[in-house]
Amino acid sequence: MAQQATPVRTARLGRAVGQEPTTVSGAVLLLPGGDEVSARRPSPLLSAASVRALGRRLARAGRTEGLAVHVVHYRCRGWNGSDANLASDAAWAADEIVRRHGDVPVCLAGLDMGARAALHAGGHEAVNSVLAIAPWLPEEDVAAPPEPVKQLVGRQVLMVHGTNDERTDPELSFRLAVRAKKANRQVCRFEVHSDRHRLQQYRDEVLALAEDFVMGALFGHAFSRPVVDAFAAPPPIGLRMPLASGFGRSLRR
Repeated sequence: MAQQATPVRTARLGRAVGQEPTTVSGAVLLLPGGDEVSARRPSPLLSAASVRALGRRLARAGRTEGLAVHVVHYRCRGWNGSDANLASDAAWAADEIVRRHGDVPVCLAGLDMGARAALHAGGHEAVNSVLAIAPWLPEEDVAAPPEPVKQLVGRQVLMVHGTNDERTDPELSFRLAVRAKKANRQVCRFEVHSDRHRLQQYRDEVLALAEDFVMGALFGHAFSRPVVDAFAAPPPIGLRMPLASGFGRSLRR
């Protein structure tokens, strides 16, 4: 009896969050977290759950603009060293948006290891913006090449990190932001004072910041004053911008 070939795993886009617009004018690709090393396929339900609140907020804000929001379901959970599987899947997802909708701007919005994938895949020609929330980044090693930043030139990039993050070191994202800012002035970073990795203490403020950034980057809406100031300020000020308690309450929803 002939042995059956093992099916080749492929990444895929989840169903649109909320109601997908008839005409898509921009897209957000949500990139959940993952593991440093793993060949296991992630659970679609758990992946979607980790970014559900962000996806709903963005889908609601962009409904009238023609915004499509999708969760990217990875081939496997792991980054897996030089294979950088999650970044490859993010780039595939951007290709898929172009295939489905043509030349529309794409924002890669990632959490944890997904934020690292968003930063790596930010050089895709369809991507005009990157939102990196609590990015997982490797410890700096003089024997290993540093995380790339040149691919971010020409993109608007916003990072946000809790100062008490117990899983991903906020100092590493600050150092990456410093290097990225030297290559691209359109980089800013917000710090959420005393919040931890899941950013639950200031969840509403983080979601409002994400909405403000995405709507500005994809559709040209005016950024809020804190975001404008963060982009304009030189390092380290614009890369350690405090996210104020109550941010977003006065913003148009």
